[in-house]
Amino acid sequence: MRIALFGYGKMGREIEKIALERGHEIVARINRSTPKNTVLNTTADVVIEFTAPELAVEHITYCLENHLPIVVGTTGWYEHLDELTQLCNAKKGAMLHATNFSLGVNLFFALNKYLAKLMAVYPDYSAGITEIHHTQKLDAPSGTGISLAEQILANHPAYKKWENVKKSQIENDVTLSVESLRLPDVPGTHEVKYESAVDTIEIRHTAHNRKGFALGSVLAAEWIAGKKGVFTMNNVLNL
Repeated sequence: MRIALFGYGKMGREIEKIALERGHEIVARINRSTPKNTVLNTTADVVIEFTAPELAVEHITYCLENHLPIVVGTTGWYEHLDELTQLCNAKKGAMLHATNFSLGVNLFFALNKYLAKLMAVYPDYSAGITEIHHTQKLDAPSGTGISLAEQILANHPAYKKWENVKKSQIENDVTLSVESLRLPDVPGTHEVKYESAVDTIEIRHTAHNRKGFALGSVLAAEWIAGKKGVFTMNNVLNL
């Protein structure tokens, strides 16, 4: 498979390494010094996009307009998801997006949904989410943190909304806390806690490096080949 990379920082280089190990070819590396139009001079089969929230919508639109399947790892742009879904369908294109491409995180999502259903009948426990990332991460909360929060809201009727604040700042019982911390050299940690007066139940996913995210994005690129529509990692992993 011929892959074009939109974004060639640490994540792009990790994706390149894994793609080459799996027998793929990198035909374009788009960054600040290489314009996106360069990709049209290649024979790219798919684009993998890891850039910044303010660039993602432009890149997704460009790829759909030019009939390039795209795997999107950037987060922080989801307020535009509906319009981009409409564009994808109108162009009969292919887009696969995920707040996190790690296999472990997607299994963690399944655990989070199940735990929220279990805890919904135990009002003595209050929930909270903490997400920790490196200081270069631009969006807060993380896309993964938002996904965890939305899953809890969908499966725990006591919670009606979430806010990006510390749990100690929540002043009612219907708001879920999503706390964001930014620390040096942290690939990503996500914690979900249910606390009562007598004990705490906690699940946590800790990424040790970027390899899990990169591998998942390459697997997604392999999976989307020949498909039309809008997909997520749930489709790739049959979750």
